[in-house]
Amino acid sequence: MSTQPAPTLPAQPQQGLQSITRIIGLLRPQRFIVYGVLVMVLLGVVAQVIAPLLLGRATDIIFNGVIGLQLPAGLTKDEAVAQLRGEGSDQFADMVSGTAAVPGVGIDFGALGRLLIIVLALYLLSSALIWVAAYGLNEIVQRVVRDLRSRVERKIHSLPLRYFDTHSRGDLLSRVSNDIDNVSTGMQESISQLVLAVLTLIGLVVMMLWISPLLALVALFMVPASVVATALVARRSRRHFASQWAATGKLNGQIEETFTGHELVTAYGRTEDVERRFADTNDELFRSAYRAQFVSGTVMPLVTFLGNLSYVGVAVLGGLRVASGTITLGEVQALIQYSRQLAQPLAQIGAMVNLLQSAAASAERVFALLDEPEQDPESPAPTLPWGRHGSVEFDDVSFSYDPERPLIEHLSLRAEPGQMVAIVGPTGAGKTTLINLILRFYELNSGRILVDGVDITSMSRAELRTRIGIVLQDTWLFGGTIRENIAYGNPHATENQILSAARMSYVDRFVRALPDGYDTVIDEESGSLSAGERQLITIARAFVAKPSILILDEATSSVDTRTELLVQQATARLRDDRTSFVIAHRLSTIRDADRIVVMEDGRIVEQGTHEDLLRAGGAYTRLYDAQFRALVE
Repeated sequence: MSTQPAPTLPAQPQQGLQSITRIIGLLRPQRFIVYGVLVMVLLGVVAQVIAPLLLGRATDIIFNGVIGLQLPAGLTKDEAVAQLRGEGSDQFADMVSGTAAVPGVGIDFGALGRLLIIVLALYLLSSALIWVAAYGLNEIVQRVVRDLRSRVERKIHSLPLRYFDTHSRGDLLSRVSNDIDNVSTGMQESISQLVLAVLTLIGLVVMMLWISPLLALVALFMVPASVVATALVARRSRRHFASQWAATGKLNGQIEETFTGHELVTAYGRTEDVERRFADTNDELFRSAYRAQFVSGTVMPLVTFLGNLSYVGVAVLGGLRVASGTITLGEVQALIQYSRQLAQPLAQIGAMVNLLQSAAASAERVFALLDEPEQDPESPAPTLPWGRHGSVEFDDVSFSYDPERPLIEHLSLRAEPGQMVAIVGPTGAGKTTLINLILRFYELNSGRILVDGVDITSMSRAELRTRIGIVLQDTWLFGGTIRENIAYGNPHATENQILSAARMSYVDRFVRALPDGYDTVIDEESGSLSAGERQLITIARAFVAKPSILILDEATSSVDTRTELLVQQATARLRDDRTSFVIAHRLSTIRDADRIVVMEDGRIVEQGTHEDLLRAGGAYTRLYDAQFRALVE
C-alpha cells in the first residue's frame, strides 16, 4: 500500500466557504430542532438585552431620589430648576432638568425593588433558555456527527480498491477520526456561540440606537473595524489550519506505518531514520499549528482593544450629555453596559470564525473522501445461475492499473469445476492481479470473466464473493475469540460447523491446549499464536464459508516445514470438490495441480501439468531448475 503523504489543501476562501455551507447543510435533517433552538436563543437574547435598560431605570430611581432630597420640598421640578438658575447653578440646573426628580422626595424603594426582581427574573430566564438551547444543539451536533461517520463508513466500503492502493492508510484514519472530531468540535463550539453572538449583537445595536443614536454611533464604530480585522485574520489563518490538518494526517500515516512494521524497523536498525522522519513531520505540524493558533489568536486582542476605545468614548461623551441634561444617568449606564457587552459578541464572532476555519479545513478532507468516485454500480437485475459448480473462464481479458503501462492483454483461461489451477511466474507477472479480477476488486478494461457461465459484471459483488473463499499469505484476524474469527467466513455457522471446520483444518489440535479454548480472545497482532496457527485459523474460516471457488495466495510461504505440511493437508481437504486457484512460489507444493499456468508480463506463456511443462523445457523448467538448483547449492 502506498504511504504517500496527503497534499496540503489549497488556501482558497471560496473552497472554505463551500465547506462551511456543506457543514450547515448537514443540519437539514434536524431542521425542526434547529428552529426550536433558534427560537430559544432569540428569546434568551431579548431577555438579556432588556435587563441592562431596566437596570438603568433602577439607577435613575436612585439618582432621582438622591437629587430630589437636595431640592427644596414643596416646589415643582421646573420651579426648582428656575431657582437653581437664579442662584447661578446653571450646570446643576441643566442636569436636574434632565431627570425625573421630585423636590423633597427620596428614593422609591418599592419601585426599585420591583425593577430589580424583574431584572433578576430576566437574567434567570435568559440563562435557562440559552442552557436549554445549548442542550438541544448538543443533541443536533451529535446526531449530525453520527450520521457523518455513518456516511464515511458506507463510503469506505463503496470505494474501489484502487483508492486504498494510492492513499496512506494513516491519512485515511486521520480523516475518519481526527478530522470528523474536529468538525464535531467546531460545530459544537461555534454554531451556538455564533448564533448567540450575532443575535446579541443585533439586540445590542437596536437598544443602543433606541436610547441614543449619537452615543450608539460612537460605540458602533468598532463593528466595521472588527469585521475588517476578523476577515483579514481569517484569510491568513485558513491556509495554516489547512496545513495543520494535512500534516496531522501525514504524521498519523507515519505512526501507523512505523508501529505496523516495528519489528522490522528495529531489526534493520532504522530507528534513528524513523525518529528523524517523525521529528521532521512533527516539526512541520508544530509550525503549521503554531502559525494557525497565533494568527487566529490575534482576533480577541484586536476586538478587545477596539471595544475599550468605544467604551471610553461612550463614557466620556455620555457623562457630558448627563451634565447637560440631554440624557439620564441610567441611560448612560445602560449604554456603557451595552458598549462593554458589544465587544463580547464581536470577539466571539472573531474566535468562532477562526474555529470554523479549522473545522472547514477538516471538513474539506472529509468531503473530499465522500466525493471520491465509487466503484461501478451493481447490476440492477443480476442474473444468477442455478446451483454452484465453480467453473471460471477468462475470455479475452485485458487490464492495467495505469493506462500508460499495459499489464494483462487478451488473456484467456478456463478452469473446470473441481480443478486445481496453479499460477506461477516471477514477481510482477500479474498472478495476484488475476485473483483481484475474479473478486471484482478491479473492473476489466475489456473482455469478461464468467463464473458458472455468467458474466460476473451481471452479478452483485456480494453474491459473487459468497461463492469464493480466500486464504492469503498475510493472515488477518480481528479482535475477538477464535470461535468468532472462524465464524467470520459464515455468520450463520452453527457450533458443529465451526468445530468441524476447526478439526478439518487442524485448528482443534492447538485450541484444545489453550486455557479458554475456542473462547480465547485474539487480535490482529496477537502474540499468543504462531504464524502457522494463525494461518490455520484463516483456513478454517474458508472451510466454514463452503465456497465453490477457492483462492490460495501463498498460503504456506510464511510457516515452518512442519506447519507447512499441516497447512498443505488442510488446504488439500479444502480443495476437495472445489475449483481452486493456487498462487505459489514453492513449486514443490503444486506438483499435483490439474493445470499449471505460467505467467510473464501479464501473459500466459505456458500451461499444462507438472510433467508436461518439465518435458517442454520452457519457462516453467527454468523456474523449476533455478529453484531446486538453489536448494541443492
